[in-house]
Amino acid sequence: MTSRSLLLSLLSISILTSVACKSGGQSTGSAPATPVAPGAQPVLVSKEFSFTEGPAVDKAGNIFFTDQPNDKIWKYDTEGKLSLFLDKTGRANGLYFDRKGQLIACADANNELWSITPEGKSTILMDNYQGKKMNGPNDLWIDKANGIFFTDPYYQRDYWTRKTPELDKMHVYYLAAGTRTPVVVADSFARPNGIVGSKDGKTMYVADIGAGKIYRYTVEKDARLTNRTLFASQTADGITLDNQGNLYAAGNGVTVYNPKGEKIQHIPIPEKWTANLCFGGPKRDVLFITASTAVYTLQMQVKGVE
Repeated sequence: MTSRSLLLSLLSISILTSVACKSGGQSTGSAPATPVAPGAQPVLVSKEFSFTEGPAVDKAGNIFFTDQPNDKIWKYDTEGKLSLFLDKTGRANGLYFDRKGQLIACADANNELWSITPEGKSTILMDNYQGKKMNGPNDLWIDKANGIFFTDPYYQRDYWTRKTPELDKMHVYYLAAGTRTPVVVADSFARPNGIVGSKDGKTMYVADIGAGKIYRYTVEKDARLTNRTLFASQTADGITLDNQGNLYAAGNGVTVYNPKGEKIQHIPIPEKWTANLCFGGPKRDVLFITASTAVYTLQMQVKGVE
């Protein structure tokens, strides 16, 4: 190698090393040190409810959530306006928008799944399992095939006439699009509650509030949940994910875990209980939090994937 060639080779190595050091060996889309925007704090939207639950985001970024004891679904739009979307909701709890823009609700009054149009017209999708009344569909997540994964814990309601469950176990179910018969896809829970899937639909997280655990699963092609692993030991209600793979667990405020299941942040919420959460806004970078009688927003520097 000539002296000139050696000099050019060393110069190239120096440039490449400099670039690698500046990038830290990561892409420009690397995760921020904290998912919350610098200086951001939870902002109270309203405190006029009995118990808020089930936030879901539509394609535009508007948030819909339930005031479950009052049997209402509210809308918080991308301009920050709060309005009543629907009264008499079947005691809706968890909500999620399907691929067709219909709002799917866990209707707790008669333990059903409802599909609600943008105009507020409802249709019952499912009302039993093998002829027995469901425990009480609580939370849900919808895959790319428009199939519905939902949890079915038993919480005795004062508006029910029954005093005991008809089913002897609490499972996670899957309702395939166009069918009315759910199938069990995961079992062995104390009381399954929150549920969320990854953007690619290959991974599922389930919060077993009765056991104080959050589990991670592989989603098989037939919708079965396999390869159960303990993700985090926490009593969690609703859960959601961001575009960095971090999981957000509602309960005592909001606890954030990285993809390895390591706790990276706790976000205090000044309420007795934080029930659920999701990302909304036009850029999906606002965390919307339902907490007891209130709802809050928090500006983030990550985005949601739901």
